[in-house]
Amino acid sequence: MTRAAGSPPRPAQAARGASHAPDYLLLTSVVVLCVFGLIAVYSSSYALGTAQFKDANYFIKKQTLSLAIGTVALVLCMRIDYRMLMRLSPLIMLVALIGLAGVLVPGIGHSSNGAARWINIGPLPPLQPSEFAKLAVLIYLSAWLAAKGDLLHDLALGVLPFVGMVGIVGALIILEPDLGTALVIAAITGTLFFVAGARLIHVLALAASGLLMLGVLILSGGYRMDRITAFTSAEDDPSGVGFHALQLLVAFGSGGFGGLGLGVSRQKFFYVPGSHTDGILAIIGEELGYIGVFVIMALFLVLLYRGWLAVRDADDQFGSLLAVGVLSWLAFQLLINVGGVSRLLPLTGIPLPLISYGGTSLILTMAAIGVLLSVTRYTRTAGAPSEAPTRPQGRALPGFRRPPRPSIGGAR
Repeated sequence: MTRAAGSPPRPAQAARGASHAPDYLLLTSVVVLCVFGLIAVYSSSYALGTAQFKDANYFIKKQTLSLAIGTVALVLCMRIDYRMLMRLSPLIMLVALIGLAGVLVPGIGHSSNGAARWINIGPLPPLQPSEFAKLAVLIYLSAWLAAKGDLLHDLALGVLPFVGMVGIVGALIILEPDLGTALVIAAITGTLFFVAGARLIHVLALAASGLLMLGVLILSGGYRMDRITAFTSAEDDPSGVGFHALQLLVAFGSGGFGGLGLGVSRQKFFYVPGSHTDGILAIIGEELGYIGVFVIMALFLVLLYRGWLAVRDADDQFGSLLAVGVLSWLAFQLLINVGGVSRLLPLTGIPLPLISYGGTSLILTMAAIGVLLSVTRYTRTAGAPSEAPTRPQGRALPGFRRPPRPSIGGAR
Protein backbone atom coordinates (compact mmCIF):
# COMPACT_ATOMS: atom_id res chain seq x y z
CA MET A 1 0.00 0.00 0.00
CA THR A 2 1.41 3.42 -0.98
CA ARG A 3 1.12 6.53 1.13
CA ALA A 4 -1.21 9.22 -0.18
CA ALA A 5 0.52 12.28 -1.64
CA GLY A 6 1.02 15.04 0.89
CA SER A 7 0.27 12.86 3.91
CA PRO A 8 2.84 12.94 6.71
CA PRO A 9 5.22 9.97 6.93
CA ARG A 10 4.26 7.33 9.43
CA PRO A 11 6.73 6.96 12.31
CA ALA A 12 8.92 3.85 12.22
CA GLN A 13 7.87 2.75 15.69
CA ALA A 14 4.27 3.92 15.60
CA ALA A 15 2.82 0.84 17.22
CA ARG A 16 5.86 -0.58 18.99
CA GLY A 17 5.55 1.25 22.27
CA ALA A 18 1.88 0.50 22.92
CA SER A 19 0.73 -2.69 24.56
CA HIS A 20 -2.56 -4.46 24.16
CA ALA A 21 -4.32 -7.47 25.65
CA PRO A 22 -2.26 -10.65 25.92
CA ASP A 23 -3.18 -13.92 24.24
CA TYR A 24 -6.03 -14.96 26.53
CA LEU A 25 -6.33 -18.44 25.05
CA LEU A 26 -2.67 -19.09 25.85
CA LEU A 27 -3.15 -17.67 29.34
CA THR A 28 -6.27 -19.76 29.92
CA SER A 29 -4.47 -22.98 28.99
CA VAL A 30 -1.72 -22.12 31.50
CA VAL A 31 -4.24 -21.45 34.28
CA VAL A 32 -6.10 -24.73 33.67
CA LEU A 33 -2.83 -26.70 33.60
CA CYS A 34 -1.77 -25.12 36.90
CA VAL A 35 -5.09 -26.07 38.51
CA PHE A 36 -4.66 -29.62 37.20
CA GLY A 37 -1.17 -29.57 38.65
CA LEU A 38 -2.30 -28.58 42.14
CA ILE A 39 -4.91 -31.34 42.21
CA ALA A 40 -2.43 -33.91 40.91
CA VAL A 41 0.32 -32.88 43.34
CA TYR A 42 -2.01 -33.21 46.32
CA SER A 43 -3.41 -36.56 45.22
CA SER A 44 0.03 -38.03 44.47
CA SER A 45 1.87 -36.66 47.52
CA TYR A 46 -0.35 -36.85 50.59
CA ALA A 47 0.79 -40.39 51.44
CA LEU A 48 4.45 -39.39 51.14
CA GLY A 49 3.85 -36.21 53.14
CA THR A 50 2.22 -38.18 55.92
CA ALA A 51 5.02 -40.75 56.01
CA GLN A 52 7.95 -38.34 55.87
CA PHE A 53 6.67 -35.16 57.53
CA LYS A 54 3.56 -36.24 59.47
CA ASP A 55 1.61 -33.77 57.35
CA ALA A 56 -0.55 -34.89 54.43
CA ASN A 57 -0.62 -31.29 53.15
CA TYR A 58 3.15 -30.75 53.29
CA PHE A 59 3.80 -30.82 49.53
CA ILE A 60 0.60 -29.12 48.42
CA LYS A 61 1.22 -26.18 50.76
CA LYS A 62 4.71 -25.66 49.32
CA GLN A 63 3.42 -26.04 45.76
CA THR A 64 0.59 -23.55 46.38
CA LEU A 65 3.09 -21.00 47.68
CA SER A 66 5.30 -21.58 44.63
CA LEU A 67 2.29 -21.15 42.35
CA ALA A 68 1.46 -17.83 44.04
CA ILE A 69 5.04 -16.62 43.53
CA GLY A 70 4.99 -17.94 39.97
CA THR A 71 1.76 -16.07 39.25
CA VAL A 72 3.38 -12.82 40.40
CA ALA A 73 6.42 -13.60 38.23
CA LEU A 74 4.18 -14.31 35.22
CA VAL A 75 2.25 -11.06 35.63
CA LEU A 76 5.41 -8.98 36.08
CA CYS A 77 7.16 -10.53 33.08
CA MET A 78 4.01 -10.17 30.99
CA ARG A 79 3.64 -6.46 31.80
CA ILE A 80 7.30 -5.59 31.14
CA ASP A 81 8.15 -4.74 27.54
CA TYR A 82 10.19 -7.75 26.43
CA ARG A 83 12.65 -5.48 24.56
CA MET A 84 14.00 -4.31 27.92
CA LEU A 85 15.38 -7.82 28.42
CA MET A 86 17.85 -7.27 25.58
CA ARG A 87 19.67 -4.61 27.62
CA LEU A 88 19.46 -6.64 30.82
CA SER A 89 20.56 -9.94 29.27
CA PRO A 90 24.27 -9.73 30.27
CA LEU A 91 23.34 -9.08 33.91
CA ILE A 92 20.77 -11.90 33.90
CA MET A 93 23.37 -14.28 32.48
CA LEU A 94 25.94 -13.24 35.08
CA VAL A 95 23.49 -13.96 37.91
CA ALA A 96 22.81 -17.40 36.42
CA LEU A 97 26.53 -18.26 36.22
CA ILE A 98 27.08 -17.15 39.83
CA GLY A 99 24.18 -19.34 40.93
CA LEU A 100 25.46 -22.38 39.00
CA ALA A 101 28.91 -21.95 40.52
CA GLY A 102 27.41 -21.40 43.98
CA VAL A 103 25.85 -24.87 44.17
CA LEU A 104 29.36 -26.35 43.97
CA VAL A 105 30.62 -24.32 46.95
CA PRO A 106 30.47 -26.16 50.32
CA GLY A 107 28.22 -24.37 52.77
CA ILE A 108 26.22 -22.71 50.00
CA GLY A 109 25.29 -25.65 47.85
CA HIS A 110 22.64 -28.01 49.20
CA SER A 111 22.92 -31.71 48.32
CA SER A 112 20.15 -34.29 48.09
CA ASN A 113 20.38 -37.89 46.84
CA GLY A 114 24.00 -37.37 45.85
CA ALA A 115 23.35 -34.27 43.70
CA ALA A 116 24.30 -30.66 44.57
CA ARG A 117 21.61 -28.77 42.65
CA TRP A 118 20.32 -26.27 45.21
CA ILE A 119 21.60 -23.25 47.12
CA ASN A 120 20.55 -22.08 50.56
CA ILE A 121 19.91 -18.36 51.02
CA GLY A 122 18.97 -17.52 54.61
CA PRO A 123 15.47 -18.64 55.63
CA LEU A 124 14.34 -19.15 52.02
CA PRO A 125 13.69 -22.69 50.81
CA PRO A 126 16.50 -24.20 48.66
CA LEU A 127 16.60 -22.71 45.17
CA GLN A 128 17.65 -24.55 42.01
CA PRO A 129 19.88 -22.27 39.88
CA SER A 130 19.78 -24.61 36.87
CA GLU A 131 16.10 -23.73 36.39
CA PHE A 132 16.94 -20.02 36.36
CA ALA A 133 19.79 -20.82 33.95
CA LYS A 134 17.25 -22.03 31.37
CA LEU A 135 15.57 -18.64 31.31
CA ALA A 136 18.84 -16.71 31.53
CA VAL A 137 20.47 -18.59 28.64
CA LEU A 138 17.31 -18.23 26.59
CA ILE A 139 17.22 -14.45 27.05
CA TYR A 140 20.97 -13.91 26.64
CA LEU A 141 21.34 -16.00 23.49
CA SER A 142 18.20 -14.50 21.93
CA ALA A 143 19.77 -11.04 22.33
CA TRP A 144 23.19 -12.26 21.19
CA LEU A 145 21.88 -14.09 18.12
CA ALA A 146 19.63 -11.17 17.13
CA ALA A 147 22.61 -8.80 17.28
CA LYS A 148 24.98 -11.09 15.34
CA GLY A 149 23.15 -11.00 12.03
CA ASP A 150 25.20 -12.49 9.19
CA LEU A 151 28.23 -12.91 11.46
CA LEU A 152 26.44 -16.00 12.78
CA HIS A 153 27.64 -17.83 9.67
CA ASP A 154 31.28 -17.16 10.55
CA LEU A 155 32.99 -20.01 12.38
CA ALA A 156 35.28 -17.83 14.51
CA LEU A 157 32.88 -14.97 15.22
CA GLY A 158 29.60 -16.86 15.38
CA VAL A 159 29.84 -20.60 15.96
CA LEU A 160 32.77 -20.86 18.38
CA PRO A 161 31.56 -18.10 20.77
CA PHE A 162 28.13 -19.76 20.80
CA VAL A 163 29.65 -23.16 21.63
CA GLY A 164 31.77 -21.57 24.36
CA MET A 165 28.84 -19.88 26.09
CA VAL A 166 26.61 -22.96 26.00
CA GLY A 167 29.52 -25.20 26.97
CA ILE A 168 30.27 -23.25 30.16
CA VAL A 169 26.65 -23.43 31.32
CA GLY A 170 26.34 -27.10 30.36
CA ALA A 171 29.57 -28.05 32.14
CA LEU A 172 28.50 -26.36 35.38
CA ILE A 173 25.16 -28.19 35.31
CA ILE A 174 26.72 -31.57 34.51
CA LEU A 175 29.03 -31.14 37.51
CA GLU A 176 26.01 -31.02 39.85
CA PRO A 177 25.31 -33.64 38.27
CA ASP A 178 22.10 -32.95 36.30
CA LEU A 179 22.37 -34.38 32.81
CA GLY A 180 18.63 -34.01 32.12
CA THR A 181 18.62 -30.24 32.59
CA ALA A 182 21.84 -29.95 30.57
CA LEU A 183 20.11 -31.80 27.72
CA VAL A 184 17.10 -29.47 27.85
CA ILE A 185 19.35 -26.39 27.73
CA ALA A 186 21.33 -27.88 24.84
CA ALA A 187 18.08 -28.55 22.97
CA ILE A 188 16.77 -25.01 23.60
CA THR A 189 20.00 -23.31 22.53
CA GLY A 190 20.42 -25.58 19.52
CA THR A 191 16.92 -24.70 18.36
CA LEU A 192 17.64 -20.98 18.80
CA PHE A 193 20.89 -21.34 16.85
CA PHE A 194 19.14 -23.06 13.95
CA VAL A 195 16.13 -20.73 13.83
CA ALA A 196 18.36 -17.64 14.00
CA GLY A 197 19.84 -18.61 10.64
CA ALA A 198 22.95 -20.69 11.37
CA ARG A 199 24.34 -22.83 8.58
CA LEU A 200 22.89 -26.33 8.55
CA ILE A 201 26.35 -27.90 8.46
CA HIS A 202 27.27 -26.06 11.67
CA VAL A 203 24.06 -27.17 13.37
CA LEU A 204 24.63 -30.80 12.33
CA ALA A 205 28.25 -30.68 13.51
CA LEU A 206 27.19 -29.33 16.92
CA ALA A 207 24.44 -31.95 17.22
CA ALA A 208 26.87 -34.74 16.38
CA SER A 209 29.45 -33.52 18.89
CA GLY A 210 26.74 -33.21 21.55
CA LEU A 211 25.55 -36.77 20.95
CA LEU A 212 29.15 -38.00 21.14
CA MET A 213 29.65 -36.25 24.49
CA LEU A 214 26.34 -37.66 25.73
CA GLY A 215 27.47 -41.16 24.82
CA VAL A 216 30.75 -40.70 26.68
CA LEU A 217 28.92 -39.47 29.80
CA ILE A 218 26.52 -42.41 29.72
CA LEU A 219 29.26 -44.99 29.23
CA SER A 220 31.18 -43.53 32.16
CA GLY A 221 28.77 -45.51 34.36
CA GLY A 222 26.89 -44.55 37.49
CA TYR A 223 23.24 -43.56 37.54
CA ARG A 224 23.29 -42.61 33.83
CA MET A 225 24.07 -46.17 32.76
CA ASP A 226 21.45 -47.53 35.16
CA ARG A 227 18.81 -45.41 33.44
CA ILE A 228 19.80 -46.76 30.02
CA THR A 229 19.67 -50.31 31.41
CA ALA A 230 16.23 -49.62 32.91
CA PHE A 231 15.07 -48.38 29.51
CA THR A 232 16.43 -51.27 27.45
CA SER A 233 15.96 -54.23 29.81
CA ALA A 234 13.88 -53.29 32.84
CA GLU A 235 12.36 -56.78 32.96
CA ASP A 236 15.76 -58.32 33.69
CA ASP A 237 15.87 -56.59 37.09
CA PRO A 238 12.26 -55.76 38.05
CA SER A 239 13.06 -55.13 41.72
CA GLY A 240 16.27 -53.17 41.02
CA VAL A 241 17.12 -50.72 38.23
CA GLY A 242 13.96 -51.63 36.31
CA PHE A 243 11.56 -51.04 39.22
CA HIS A 244 10.81 -47.38 38.45
CA ALA A 245 10.16 -47.88 34.74
CA LEU A 246 7.93 -50.91 35.26
CA GLN A 247 5.84 -49.34 38.03
CA LEU A 248 5.11 -46.33 35.83
CA LEU A 249 3.68 -48.67 33.20
CA VAL A 250 1.69 -50.55 35.85
CA ALA A 251 0.12 -47.23 36.92
CA PHE A 252 -0.90 -46.39 33.35
CA GLY A 253 -2.24 -49.90 32.80
CA SER A 254 -4.24 -49.86 36.03
CA GLY A 255 -6.02 -46.67 35.01
CA GLY A 256 -7.20 -47.95 31.65
CA PHE A 257 -9.48 -45.72 29.63
CA GLY A 258 -11.53 -43.99 32.35
CA GLY A 259 -9.24 -44.28 35.40
CA LEU A 260 -9.81 -45.61 38.90
CA GLY A 261 -11.10 -42.27 40.16
CA LEU A 262 -9.51 -39.13 41.55
CA GLY A 263 -7.47 -39.95 44.66
CA VAL A 264 -7.82 -43.73 44.23
CA SER A 265 -4.33 -44.45 42.84
CA ARG A 266 -2.54 -47.40 44.43
CA GLN A 267 0.87 -46.81 42.87
CA LYS A 268 1.37 -43.53 44.73
CA PHE A 269 1.69 -45.53 47.94
CA PHE A 270 5.47 -45.82 47.50
CA TYR A 271 5.40 -47.98 44.35
CA VAL A 272 6.25 -45.17 41.91
CA PRO A 273 9.38 -43.23 42.94
CA GLY A 274 8.87 -39.53 42.32
CA SER A 275 5.11 -39.97 42.06
CA HIS A 276 4.59 -36.23 42.64
CA THR A 277 7.54 -35.05 40.52
CA ASP A 278 8.66 -36.60 37.23
CA GLY A 279 6.27 -39.58 37.58
CA ILE A 280 3.12 -37.53 38.17
CA LEU A 281 1.64 -38.19 34.73
CA ALA A 282 1.51 -41.92 35.49
CA ILE A 283 -0.52 -41.22 38.64
CA ILE A 284 -2.83 -38.97 36.61
CA GLY A 285 -3.22 -41.81 34.12
CA GLU A 286 -4.04 -44.26 36.88
CA GLU A 287 -6.66 -42.01 38.48
CA LEU A 288 -8.18 -40.27 35.44
CA GLY A 289 -7.29 -42.79 32.74
CA TYR A 290 -6.35 -42.07 29.18
CA ILE A 291 -9.13 -39.47 29.07
CA GLY A 292 -7.40 -37.37 31.75
CA VAL A 293 -4.02 -37.71 30.07
CA PHE A 294 -5.58 -36.74 26.73
CA VAL A 295 -7.09 -33.58 28.23
CA ILE A 296 -3.72 -32.52 29.64
CA MET A 297 -1.96 -33.21 26.34
CA ALA A 298 -4.66 -31.22 24.51
CA LEU A 299 -4.07 -28.24 26.83
CA PHE A 300 -0.35 -28.42 26.16
CA LEU A 301 -1.02 -28.51 22.40
CA VAL A 302 -3.13 -25.35 22.73
CA LEU A 303 -0.31 -23.70 24.68
CA LEU A 304 2.31 -24.73 22.11
CA TYR A 305 0.15 -23.66 19.17
CA ARG A 306 -0.48 -20.21 20.63
CA GLY A 307 3.23 -19.97 21.34
CA TRP A 308 3.96 -20.72 17.70
CA LEU A 309 1.65 -17.86 16.71
CA ALA A 310 3.72 -15.58 18.95
CA VAL A 311 6.86 -16.71 17.10
CA ARG A 312 5.24 -16.10 13.74
CA ASP A 313 3.77 -12.69 14.54
CA ALA A 314 6.51 -11.09 16.65
CA ASP A 315 7.64 -7.68 15.43
CA ASP A 316 11.38 -8.27 15.63
CA GLN A 317 13.93 -11.03 15.63
CA PHE A 318 14.61 -10.74 19.35
CA GLY A 319 10.93 -11.24 20.15
CA SER A 320 10.69 -14.18 17.75
CA LEU A 321 13.75 -15.83 19.28
CA LEU A 322 12.44 -15.30 22.81
CA ALA A 323 9.18 -16.98 21.82
CA VAL A 324 11.08 -19.82 20.11
CA GLY A 325 13.14 -20.34 23.26
CA VAL A 326 10.15 -20.51 25.60
CA LEU A 327 8.26 -22.72 23.16
CA SER A 328 11.17 -25.15 22.77
CA TRP A 329 11.66 -25.19 26.57
CA LEU A 330 8.06 -26.33 27.12
CA ALA A 331 8.05 -28.70 24.14
CA PHE A 332 11.31 -30.48 24.99
CA GLN A 333 10.43 -30.90 28.67
CA LEU A 334 7.01 -32.23 27.71
CA LEU A 335 8.54 -34.65 25.20
CA ILE A 336 11.24 -35.90 27.60
CA ASN A 337 8.88 -36.33 30.55
CA VAL A 338 6.09 -38.05 28.61
CA GLY A 339 8.64 -40.21 26.78
CA GLY A 340 10.23 -41.22 30.08
CA VAL A 341 7.05 -42.20 31.95
CA SER A 342 5.71 -44.11 28.92
CA ARG A 343 9.08 -45.83 28.35
CA LEU A 344 9.55 -44.37 24.91
CA LEU A 345 12.69 -42.63 26.21
CA PRO A 346 15.04 -43.25 29.15
CA LEU A 347 14.01 -41.64 32.43
CA THR A 348 15.83 -38.37 33.11
CA GLY A 349 14.07 -36.82 36.11
CA ILE A 350 12.77 -33.89 34.03
CA PRO A 351 9.47 -32.58 35.52
CA LEU A 352 6.25 -32.16 33.59
CA PRO A 353 5.89 -28.38 33.05
CA LEU A 354 3.28 -26.65 35.23
CA ILE A 355 2.11 -30.00 36.63
CA SER A 356 4.94 -31.67 38.58
CA TYR A 357 5.89 -30.70 42.12
CA GLY A 358 8.90 -28.39 42.26
CA GLY A 359 8.95 -24.81 43.44
CA THR A 360 11.81 -23.34 41.42
CA SER A 361 10.76 -25.18 38.27
CA LEU A 362 7.17 -23.91 38.52
CA ILE A 363 8.17 -20.31 39.27
CA LEU A 364 10.69 -20.08 36.43
CA THR A 365 8.40 -21.83 33.95
CA MET A 366 5.65 -19.30 34.70
CA ALA A 367 8.15 -16.44 34.42
CA ALA A 368 9.16 -17.76 30.99
CA ILE A 369 5.51 -17.94 29.93
CA GLY A 370 5.17 -14.36 31.16
CA VAL A 371 7.95 -13.37 28.75
CA LEU A 372 6.08 -15.18 25.97
CA LEU A 373 2.90 -13.28 26.86
CA SER A 374 4.88 -10.04 26.79
CA VAL A 375 5.81 -10.80 23.19
CA THR A 376 2.12 -11.22 22.38
CA ARG A 377 1.24 -7.95 24.19
CA TYR A 378 3.80 -5.82 22.37
CA THR A 379 3.30 -7.32 18.93
CA ARG A 380 1.95 -4.78 16.42
CA THR A 381 -1.84 -4.86 16.43
CA ALA A 382 -4.06 -5.20 13.38
CA GLY A 383 -4.18 -2.03 11.31
CA ALA A 384 -0.79 -0.77 12.50
CA PRO A 385 1.82 0.01 9.82
CA SER A 386 3.47 -3.22 8.75
CA GLU A 387 6.02 -1.76 6.33
CA ALA A 388 7.85 0.34 8.91
CA PRO A 389 11.60 -0.27 8.97
CA THR A 390 13.20 -1.75 12.07
CA ARG A 391 16.70 -1.79 13.51
CA PRO A 392 19.14 -4.51 12.40
CA GLN A 393 18.46 -6.51 15.57
CA GLY A 394 14.73 -6.05 14.96
CA ARG A 395 14.44 -8.24 11.88
CA ALA A 396 11.59 -10.72 12.01
CA LEU A 397 12.56 -14.33 11.43
CA PRO A 398 12.24 -15.33 7.76
CA GLY A 399 9.12 -17.29 6.99
CA PHE A 400 7.24 -16.36 10.16
CA ARG A 401 5.75 -12.97 9.21
CA ARG A 402 2.20 -12.92 7.94
CA PRO A 403 -0.37 -10.16 7.53
CA PRO A 404 -1.96 -9.21 10.87
CA ARG A 405 -5.33 -10.70 11.57
CA PRO A 406 -8.19 -9.12 13.51
CA SER A 407 -7.99 -9.86 17.22
CA ILE A 408 -10.93 -11.37 19.06
CA GLY A 409 -11.04 -10.86 22.79
CA GLY A 410 -7.33 -10.13 22.92
CA ALA A 411 -6.33 -13.53 21.48
CA ARG A 412 -4.54 -13.15 18.17
